[in-house]
Amino acid sequence: MDRIRLGLVLHPTRDVSPVVDTIAAWAARHSAALAVRAQDRHRVPEPVQAVPEADLVARSDVLVSIGGDGTMLGALRLAVHDPRPVLGVHLGKVGFLVEVEPPELSAALDRLLARNFTVEAHSCLVCDVCGDDVVAFNDIALVRQPGRGFITATLAVDGQRYGYYRCDALVVSTPTGSTAYSYAAGGPLVSPATRAVVVTPSAPMAGISRAVVLSPDEAVRLELRPESAPIAVESDGLLIREAATSGAVSIRYREDAGQVVRLDPRRYQERSQLKLSLLDLPLLPEQLRELLPDGVRRELDRRDLPPQR
Repeated sequence: MDRIRLGLVLHPTRDVSPVVDTIAAWAARHSAALAVRAQDRHRVPEPVQAVPEADLVARSDVLVSIGGDGTMLGALRLAVHDPRPVLGVHLGKVGFLVEVEPPELSAALDRLLARNFTVEAHSCLVCDVCGDDVVAFNDIALVRQPGRGFITATLAVDGQRYGYYRCDALVVSTPTGSTAYSYAAGGPLVSPATRAVVVTPSAPMAGISRAVVLSPDEAVRLELRPESAPIAVESDGLLIREAATSGAVSIRYREDAGQVVRLDPRRYQERSQLKLSLLDLPLLPEQLRELLPDGVRRELDRRDLPPQR
């Protein structure tokens, strides 16, 4: 790329100014163009161009997500109809998607400019109850309203009914999303290299009580029964419909819907495996050390060196 165009996607509430300042300084040195959504104009310096949200992807070669996994998911959804590589800069806690820590950012941007990176494809789910514009890279959930009873819904796969659920929530997830709401509801951990759709009931009272793993080519339909409590529908944790008392939610898997920048795929995989083990498995001290940013780890290594004689 002779002149790279970066679109900035900011965490909605965190202070992102130190990271944005680093990007702006780098952009000035490399004549790079920077853009941000118009609603975030007040959070960035003057050289960053504010554009309508609908235009940000078209005006960007790469999106830079500044935040945690939630911000990264938002950037992927933003580009779902015209995928762009998304670089995640980590301001969160335990993130599974983001790769770059703020001290590594300038070097990461150099890699982008030199096209020295790989792209990791991500699938998504499309929920047709609200149109194709509603997508989820983690999960789509049907959630009961507190104090209004339980969700009662039938499961159909490719038009064939298989049973019913009576539970607090139904979570349909991608492999990437299997570590999120689905896991909390008792679902399996699914390798992100797998193509699959997972349907997991939360706090099941009757009917199907275990997670179901389906082929990505199978269409999932969850239809509310007349006795069901009102439900809310969430996409990646965002409310898209509330107080639904009838109808059905049809969900399909879409392959290669998002692109995530990977600068060091092997290191990312190792760190993700360690973060995964935080969910269930005890870690050795040396494994915990691998979760630390490079600068902190180097300082600990320096302190552990034997004294020079």
